[in-house]
Order: sequence, then C-alpha cells, then structure tokens
Amino acid sequence: MSRLGETLARSWTRVGPQFLPFADAATPELPLGRLLRLSLFQVSVGMAIVLLNGTLNRVMIVELNVPTWLVAAMISLPMLFAPFRVLIGFKSDNHRSLLGWKRVPYIWFGSLLQFGGLAIMPFALLILSGDGGPVWAGTIAAALAFLMVGAGLHTTQTAGLALATDLAPEDSRPRVVAMLYVMLLVGMAGSALILGELLSDFSNVRLIKVIQGAAVVTMALNMIALWKQEARNPARTAPDRPRPRFAESWNAFMDGGKSARLLVAIFLGTAAFSMQDILLEPYGGEILGMSVGQTTQLTGVLALGTLIGFAWSARKLARGGNPHRLAAFGAIIGVGAFSLLVFAAPADSALVFQIGTALMGLGGGLFAVGSLTAAMALAKAEESGIALGAWGAVQATAAGSAIAIGGALRDIVGGLSESGLLGEALMDPSTGYMAVYHLEIFLLFATLAAIGPLVRYSGPRTPAAPPSSKFGLAEFPG
Repeated sequence: MSRLGETLARSWTRVGPQFLPFADAATPELPLGRLLRLSLFQVSVGMAIVLLNGTLNRVMIVELNVPTWLVAAMISLPMLFAPFRVLIGFKSDNHRSLLGWKRVPYIWFGSLLQFGGLAIMPFALLILSGDGGPVWAGTIAAALAFLMVGAGLHTTQTAGLALATDLAPEDSRPRVVAMLYVMLLVGMAGSALILGELLSDFSNVRLIKVIQGAAVVTMALNMIALWKQEARNPARTAPDRPRPRFAESWNAFMDGGKSARLLVAIFLGTAAFSMQDILLEPYGGEILGMSVGQTTQLTGVLALGTLIGFAWSARKLARGGNPHRLAAFGAIIGVGAFSLLVFAAPADSALVFQIGTALMGLGGGLFAVGSLTAAMALAKAEESGIALGAWGAVQATAAGSAIAIGGALRDIVGGLSESGLLGEALMDPSTGYMAVYHLEIFLLFATLAAIGPLVRYSGPRTPAAPPSSKFGLAEFPG
C-alpha cells in the first residue's frame, strides 16, 4: 500500500503543475504561495474597479436619483490619474528612504488613499442625492472620494506590479506580471457577485456598511500582500545616493524609438478593441433583435474567444515566437472580426454577429498577450517601475477614452442619421454603431502601421521555454 501511495504521489507531482493555475510562474526565488499572497493587491484593485464602474454606477442613478451626467463625471475622475502612472513608477524606482524600501511605501500610501476614499464615499453619495445636507457639499465630497480611490488604485497597482517584477527572476517576469492581471479579473468577478448580493436589499445603512466594509477589506488584503515581500536595503534607497531626473530616465527608456512605437501601438490597439465595450449587447438587441438572454451570452462568446487567443499565444511564445508579430496577428484578426460585425446588420444574421464577437475576443487575446510580453521586455534592471507605469498609463488611458468616445460617437452619428442630415441612405438605426465599428477597423490598421517595424526588428526573440517549462494560464493578461 505504501508503495502504491508513493507511486501516486510521484505521479501527482509530475501532473499537478500542468493543471494548477500559475504553477509555472513560481520559481525558487518566488514560490507559488508567496506569489499568490502578493497577488492579493490585484484583488483589492479589482474590487475598487467594480465598485466604481459597476455597482455605484447603478446605485447612484437608480436608487439615489443622481443625474446621469454627474454620475458619468464622477466615474471618469479616477481616469485623471492614469497618465501619472509613469511618474509613480519612476518615483518608486528611485525612492529615497532610510528604511530601505522602494515599492512598499507606494503600495502602502496607495492603499491608504483607497481606504480613505471608500470610507467617506457612502456619506458623500447620500449628501449628493439630497439626503442630509447641501448638494454642493456632497458633490465636492463625492468628487474627492472618487479621486482618492482612483489615485490609490493606480498607485497601488503600478508599484505592486513593479515589486513583482523585482522579486521574480528575469525569465519568469512576464508570466508573473500576467498572472497578477488574471488575479485582477478574479477580484473583479468575485467582487461583482458579492457586492451585487449584498446590495440586493438596498438601504442607505446597507450602502454605508458595504462600501466601508470594502475599505476594510482593501486594507486587509494589501497588508497581507505586502507582508515580508520586499527585503530592506538601506544602501539602495539612501537619501544621499544620486538619483536621475525623470526626464533622464524617460529619455533613456524611449531611446532608439522602439519603446515609443510600441506604446503607440498599445494605445491604438487597446482603443480599437475597447471602443465597443458598451455597445456590443445594445447592438445585438436593437439592430438584430436578439433577446436579453442571447445578448448576455455574447459575453461568454467573447470570453471564449479570448481564452482561445490566450492558449494560442501561449503555445507560440513557448516556442520562441516574436511577441510583436503575435500582437500584429491579433490586430489582423480584429479587422476581420469588426468587418463581420458590420456585415451582420445588412445580413440580419445573429450567427455572423456571434462569429465576429468570438473572433474579436481571439484577436484581443493575441494582441494583449503579445503586447504585454513585448512591454515587459522593455523593463530594465532597477527600472521596471517606469516601464510598467508607461504600459499601464497608456493602456488605461486608451481603454477609458475609447469607451467614452465610442458611446458619444454612437449617439452623435445615430442622432444625425435619424434626423436625415446624413442622407436618406443612412437613415437607419445601425448607422451609429457602424461608425464606431469602422473607426475601430481604422485604428487596427493604424496599430499595424505602428507595430510593423517592430515585427521586422532583427533583435533577440522571446527565448524558447525549456522542455520542462510550461507557458500556461499564468501568462494570461487581464
């Protein structure tokens, strides 16, 4: 019996890493347990994103009767801090401290900002709705709360990703950082379910409890994530140690033009794949007559396509594929996907629309993994913060602005077409959606133009993984 047990144990040891998520991201320097504990800061960031963009969006409009334009303005405030992620990353690269920590202070103060914003937010929202004080005071307090949470989550995420990059060996850094983005998705999905359930029986008191409970959970998760992660090295952060200026570090990062071209490609590609985020289901329902259940299934179709893209890119990169070429191929697939979305309306075909949605997920998955891997290659020793900050700033700014532009463009063009100002041929409810999809196709062609010279770059390609190494779920970005 003992011999059988030993045989089973050896078999499980061989098979387990192939099926355990993130097992291939672990290394002797950064074991799986420590890595998963570090990833908790991403869970707290995901919870904040869901709270701001989803739960409170609905609560403010429906339950608190706050004007929609004011809700949109409040939710957009956290995006004001996205461009500053580059500066945050640079500061954490060159932090002066007698304690010997570079990343911990930024993650800690980012957590405090999240906690403070969430702590005052429910009271500010109640006053904003006209319950308990002057509306102008509630507007100022709510704006301050949203700004604090936005500044906190951007600071925490930038410094946290840089810390993970510092802790991981160079060959496993892309897998570790990508794994953290998967944990962001886990945090968003879990928070959406829990927050939705807790606020299903809405009351003002329940709102206060839930949001302030989220503040406490945020601090708890981030403290657990930080505990004994970054070793103290006072010599590295000594106040008298010379530090480069931001302009010098930025110029060094952008030297040669490769970084700038990649960031432009990431901006254009992210904007192209994000612009339709709030239009996909309305297009299916309004134009193609799909039911609520059918349009809801589109999210699953999109996710399935994305997962296939992840698996495909994992296989290619594990064999030493060029990440720029992979991202470019994802953009090409995206062009075909959006073309199918355009043809779905004249064909009146929900099937064509679903195929286009799946291909859109496939192309987005390939582009995300390829661009993430290429961006991680830009991170140099002791300067991972500025590289990840630049990537995060570009990606977040592109996604947020693209979603806003997509919604506005659909409404503006749709209104013009319905009024007949665009001509009789375009007096169709699908015209507004078509304008957005055609703009996304144009952006993808611009992405290909930007990334093309990088595909032809003759420098070193992604090293092929050794036979015993896997490039699996740990590499999937958010």
